[in-house]
Amino acid sequence: MNFETIEGLRRTHMCGTLRKDNAGEQVTLCGWVAKNRRLGGLDFVTLRDRSGIIQLSFNDETDLEIFEKATQLKSEYVIAVCGTVALRTEKNINPNMPTGEVEVLVSELRVLNTAETTPFYIEENIDTNDALRLKYRYLDIRRPDMQRNLMLRHKVTKIARDYFDENGFLEIETPILTKSTPEGARDYLVPSRVHPGTFYALPQSPQIYKQLLMLGGYDRYFQIAKCFRDEDLRADRQPEFTQIDMELSFIDVDTIININEGFLKRVFKETLDIDIETPFLRLPYREAMDRFGSDKPDMRFGMEFINISEEVKDCGFKVFSDAVANGGSVRCIVAEGLGDKLTRKTLDSLAEYVKTYRAKGMAWIVVEDGNLRSQITKFLSEDDVNAILAKTGAKVGDGILIIADKDSVVYDALGNLRLEVARRFDLIDKNKFNFLWVTEFPLLEYSEEEDRYVAMHHPFTHPFDEDIEKLDTDPGAVRAKAYDIILNGTEIGGGSLRIYNSELQEKMFKALGFTQEQAWERFGFLMEAFKYGTPPHGGLAYGLDRLVMILAGCDSIRDVIAFPKVQNAAELMVNSPDVVDKQQLDDLSISINKTENKSL
Repeated sequence: MNFETIEGLRRTHMCGTLRKDNAGEQVTLCGWVAKNRRLGGLDFVTLRDRSGIIQLSFNDETDLEIFEKATQLKSEYVIAVCGTVALRTEKNINPNMPTGEVEVLVSELRVLNTAETTPFYIEENIDTNDALRLKYRYLDIRRPDMQRNLMLRHKVTKIARDYFDENGFLEIETPILTKSTPEGARDYLVPSRVHPGTFYALPQSPQIYKQLLMLGGYDRYFQIAKCFRDEDLRADRQPEFTQIDMELSFIDVDTIININEGFLKRVFKETLDIDIETPFLRLPYREAMDRFGSDKPDMRFGMEFINISEEVKDCGFKVFSDAVANGGSVRCIVAEGLGDKLTRKTLDSLAEYVKTYRAKGMAWIVVEDGNLRSQITKFLSEDDVNAILAKTGAKVGDGILIIADKDSVVYDALGNLRLEVARRFDLIDKNKFNFLWVTEFPLLEYSEEEDRYVAMHHPFTHPFDEDIEKLDTDPGAVRAKAYDIILNGTEIGGGSLRIYNSELQEKMFKALGFTQEQAWERFGFLMEAFKYGTPPHGGLAYGLDRLVMILAGCDSIRDVIAFPKVQNAAELMVNSPDVVDKQQLDDLSISINKTENKSL
């Protein structure tokens, strides 16, 4: 087949936009062949572009040369056609297609390019190995569901730009090549050719620069910011990701929250046509942990924690009594109405599941009619059992699932067990969107690995005013003026009010274990800047990828990023990272000891 050009043709419509109101119009369309069906003396081609599909019709009135050319079309051939929009007969209307009431009677056909057989079908919801999809990502993103995801992402960023512009924000770009300030996740480093032996860092966030913009008097800043973190990946993480980033001056927490609730309200209305109710629930960090074992609780279902430590602290079951005696706790969830489904096999698998989260095991009691099914009641007195039943409110048909350990293990294991039970027994309403703010985070958390306190968010977060004195005496008790926005158990954004005084910033670095010299070496420019009239300020950043993932109903952010990385931070399509020429390394004054990375 001879290749043709598009010369002289100008596309008039996108495929998915044609409707019965277009009947009789002369149109020019371009796209990819999705299907080609021969029915007797007729030939029907489904043409696809990013807007959707349209049926092309070739019949006995079609020029014979064009008809013969049409019969040779194969999937993913690139074509251009001219023709007339015609109404389908009533029996041929396809109600499952937006364009199903019309078809195009083709009068001109040009084959712009052919295509080999693709390694997977270019259609929605394909059951194909992820590695294959990512190797041929240019084909994967041709599929209609992937195209919808990326168009949704575009729409969210446009809404963000419009909304924040209307609320007085200026979009200002901050540097990509910046200074490494190792505190938190690992930096990606970029060697400098001009300054041998020195390195730039790719930004983990625009944090310091946006604070300096507030010092510069810009009042409200906004950016769709590219960020980088050299950390282990999972479904909602990538080494490079995008933030909807903002910072505001002369504000309080309520102002920031109100502005962002308005933003989310608009996003959901304009993308999903859903009216979300505001204001959102606000939940202090400590309450979130005590009720759900998580600082990002999914509240679309119940099964809140019940603390039974007091009821079992003196019982005969040493797993319980020892946990309480050692400063830990015994907590449980009640799986209401699931008793019949909690077979011994299911309970054993749940007990194995919690071991992933450092729990030594899981105790359980299933309340049956006139009987208790359990592996622990033989160690408990009748009074102990009755106290547990009274505290939990468990009734016939319910199951009580119990974890005993130090609090950090109980929170982690029982919190994840709660989610696993909800997933296994379909307790989550997938059509529900539950927002909440988690507030009053601890400013610092103790790292046993580093043997010091580290910032729970970052070292520029402002402590509660009444807690500042505790930085010297009880750092772990200091609360932060920080807030995370949670949607369906996923943190989609977070922020805080910032320190804007050099003395307090220096005090914060001291609590983090920095000497004065170390603090000034790494962050001296910031503390120096604070001496020149810095306004009170704060901000927030959304994970754009996570937000769009939830809006699109996807399980992974890879499905809303055009060219993502895989688990080991490699990109399969272009085979990156890869080795470079020795001359490039010489130019950068770099020598390497090992060029092979077997993990790639």
